[in-house]
Amino acid sequence: MMSKYLVASKNMRNFVINMKDVNINKVLDKLGIDSLNAMQQESMECMLRGRNDVVVLSPTGSGKTLAYLLPLVQMLNAESDEVQALVIVPGRELAMQSDGVLKSMGTGIRSQACYGGRAAMDEHRVLKQNRPHVVFGTPGRLNDHLDKGNIDALQIKYIIIDEFDKCLEMGFMNEMSRLVGKLTNLQRRFLLSATDAEQIPQFVEMRRTDRLDYLIDEEPLNDRVEVYRVDSPEKDKLETLSRLLLSLGDTQSIVFLNYRESVERTDDFLRKKGFVTSAFHGGLEQRQREDALYKFSNGSATVLVSTDLASRGLDIPHIENIIHYHLPNTEDALVHRVGRTARWDQMGKTFFVVGPEEHMPEFVNGQCSMFNVQCSMVNGQCPSPRMATLYIGKGKKDKISKGDIVGYLCKKGGLEPSDIGKIDVNDRYAYAAVNAKKVHQVIRLTQGEKIKGIRTVVELVR
Repeated sequence: MMSKYLVASKNMRNFVINMKDVNINKVLDKLGIDSLNAMQQESMECMLRGRNDVVVLSPTGSGKTLAYLLPLVQMLNAESDEVQALVIVPGRELAMQSDGVLKSMGTGIRSQACYGGRAAMDEHRVLKQNRPHVVFGTPGRLNDHLDKGNIDALQIKYIIIDEFDKCLEMGFMNEMSRLVGKLTNLQRRFLLSATDAEQIPQFVEMRRTDRLDYLIDEEPLNDRVEVYRVDSPEKDKLETLSRLLLSLGDTQSIVFLNYRESVERTDDFLRKKGFVTSAFHGGLEQRQREDALYKFSNGSATVLVSTDLASRGLDIPHIENIIHYHLPNTEDALVHRVGRTARWDQMGKTFFVVGPEEHMPEFVNGQCSMFNVQCSMVNGQCPSPRMATLYIGKGKKDKISKGDIVGYLCKKGGLEPSDIGKIDVNDRYAYAAVNAKKVHQVIRLTQGEKIKGIRTVVELVR
């Protein structure tokens, strides 16, 4: 039986069809969503029909971002040039991703992501130019903009804290306390999380609250995730991991480890074996982290090797396998890791790689099958991704669009439209997924060529 947060509402379309200013049906069609689930429906009801603050507790992958964005865009004044809502997130990846979701909705509500790792002055210039209604940001960077007057605190009516448990876990309590204290004209507060915090900190100043609890009480692993145990005969489990990945073929897998150094070591080992991987952890530079995520999300890498940083805030569809090279330390960690697969109504698999001195975590309940990688191997060939990722050194600020990039790659790079996959255009650069068999051809043919009359750099993201 499917969990209750996945049960689609048959009446949701009727509920939203007459909503003021925003045609929700068109938004859902743009996002490729047929209907909303029960959690999203109730969240919309509470935010739009009620006056209370709202806490939404719902599992990873259940669509919480859409649950607050759909009603929020209807609560804002699109005619204003002021920031009216702040969305606090624990990391830059979630800020960028949520900002991308709102932009893709096409509602006319303007937004911007703000986070550390780049100059606040550059963000200020974009804020002045774009005049966003919603700003997604990390606590420290939002405080910086409020302190400098780049965002008018008196105009903020709504605050959303997404993954508020993670924000507290990462030590942002003091920064969030300072931030909320500056927002003296707040009308409502909305908190979202995939795990239940023991209590909401007093500084949030929650008033009368509607609490929507869609968490699953029984097991952290639902019935859409197949659970396997993989025994490693050696304490160093790298060879077992390699054989497991070979047996999984060209499906998308995330390998979770508990330490940055372990991520680097494992990624290096797998690359030498011939796997096409992306390494992802908090010690990397911003450009390196973005490269890693784009490669994995557009199919240019079959394996993402990561710390638990990738267990939150990443909404990459069609991740078939979650592999615990290092066993999760807590049930919450397991919930968030496994939440990367079986998104919405899809199926997924999770594998626990267990060394000779290790035991399965006690909180892993339910049926767990043994997976013999020796018997499962078909051949020793590492899977080759169909796509490769190109970095193009021009972006929106250079008046470059996705259409311009498609034309450039076809006309100058000798590609067919069918050779081109996902394209993401940022302010000063862009990523494009292209046929891996033709990537070196593209780099050779585009050397010294111009895109819309501007010379640019085209490089392979390795």
